[in-house]
Amino acid sequence: MPRPAGALALTLALGAAGAALAPFQAAGNPPSATPGTASEPTLEETRITMGKWIETQQIIGRERNEWTQGKEILKGRIELVAKEVATLDEKIKQAQTNVAESKKGYDELIAEREQLKAAAAQLVASVTTMETEVRKLAKMLPDPVRQKLQPLFARLPEDAATTKVSVAERFQNVLGILNEVNKANSEMTVVYEVRALPDGTNAEVQCIYVGLAQAYYISPRGEAGIGRPTADGWKWQSAPNAANGILTALEIIQGKHAPAFVPLPVNIQ
Repeated sequence: MPRPAGALALTLALGAAGAALAPFQAAGNPPSATPGTASEPTLEETRITMGKWIETQQIIGRERNEWTQGKEILKGRIELVAKEVATLDEKIKQAQTNVAESKKGYDELIAEREQLKAAAAQLVASVTTMETEVRKLAKMLPDPVRQKLQPLFARLPEDAATTKVSVAERFQNVLGILNEVNKANSEMTVVYEVRALPDGTNAEVQCIYVGLAQAYYISPRGEAGIGRPTADGWKWQSAPNAANGILTALEIIQGKHAPAFVPLPVNIQ
């Protein structure tokens, strides 16, 4: 069978190369060798050389394919890593933005907290002042009103600096007292009380409180008196000339007398 042209050319090329590179025959070589003549490669040597060349080309081709495949894999990994780096950069920028916004919000909260602390300090100072004034007001209240408000007065803290009562509760307590005081100041109230009479005896009398500024009493025996608030409490004095007017006013309030104008002594301060 004729050989392929490529194989024949390769055989001839290898043969020529082997003839050019073959060493000269040294002394002691077989007698058939002629000194100075290059030895021709045998068919077996050519076959072995050809096999090694083919094997080398196969190895080169396989390495080239593996390198090409590895190159594509590395290229894909590089692109993937680049995308991940870009994503991480975006996340870092977003995180930095979030940190800046958080810091801004934190600074705003700190400023708001300082404002609230200042406002709370003002509220504490205000309610403390109001509690002090309310205590002073307690002495000027009529006995019925003061007795009614006694539970609220009892809740006023003795020491505003160490009290455990919240500011809101303290304000609520003070406002409760002031509401009752304002209500009592707009009413005319009739109550029974025990008063010291001019002769030194005590008797149960009927008192007419006109708001919180004036009061009148009349005893069963007709003794009359007028009461007015002072910083040290209510002061009472005898008013015999006002007995008839006080009795008439009392009967009008109780519905025993027709409404009429009744002149009574009033002390305006």
